[in-house]
Amino acid sequence: METNSMKRIANAQRKSLETEVSVTVDLDGNDKIEIKSGIGFFDHMLNLFAAHGRFSLEINCIGDLDVDGHHSVEDIGIVLGRAMKEALGQRKGINRYGSTILPMDESLIMVSLDISGRPYLVLETPSLSQWVGDFDTQLLEEFLRSFSTHLGLTLHIKVLYGRNTHHMIEGIFKALGRAMRQAVALDASVANSNLVPSTKGILD
Repeated sequence: METNSMKRIANAQRKSLETEVSVTVDLDGNDKIEIKSGIGFFDHMLNLFAAHGRFSLEINCIGDLDVDGHHSVEDIGIVLGRAMKEALGQRKGINRYGSTILPMDESLIMVSLDISGRPYLVLETPSLSQWVGDFDTQLLEEFLRSFSTHLGLTLHIKVLYGRNTHHMIEGIFKALGRAMRQAVALDASVANSNLVPSTKGILD
């Protein structure tokens, strides 16, 4: 894992017998998004996450898609979480919290999160169709859990209502990007200090 100490940029990799994943993230850049997961719908969702979060994000995954998409989706969540955690460093000066309520056509999605160092996922949605394109919707929870666990993120997601599975999942990724943008942004009142936004003095 490599981190640029002058900027909030990190690269993380993971190689196993099931997948080979590389992620590079720049929390303050929004000039490059390149996603290659091997799963078309998932690529689209990760593009939306980065675009709405205003992150530069590169993801490359070679996975055992001849089995199914589970290992690729889960492992991308692991490596993306690790890369973002590394890019945040000691979390000095960040807002820490982010929340958004986002409409996507007939669907309404709430995402609220805390870069607390304490991973926890709550995900509530109406019933989803099993497939959207080449994406097994059961893998939505697998991605979100691995991402929140390896970033150290308390993450609450609730689809307040919706009917179209594509719209609900798309709204989740857009709202997640926007809430993350809020949370990782530097608070103008403390950005030049050594303040970590916790009475414990650490977020880990």
